[in-house]
Amino acid sequence: MQVLVAFTVGLVIWIVLWALGVKPFDSFMITALLVVSAAAARIVEPFIRERLRP
Repeated sequence: MQVLVAFTVGLVIWIVLWALGVKPFDSFMITALLVVSAAAARIVEPFIRERLRP
C-alpha cells in the first residue's frame, strides 16, 4: 500500500512540475525516487522490527 501511495504522490508531483515547465524526465525522477524509497522501506521493515524486538 505504501508503494502505491508513493507512486500516486509522485505522479501528482510529476504532473504539477511538468505543468510548471520543468522537463518531464527530470520531474519523473522524483517519482522514481519516491517509489524506490518506499519499496526499499517495505523490504527492510521486517528485518528492522526483528532487530528492535526486546
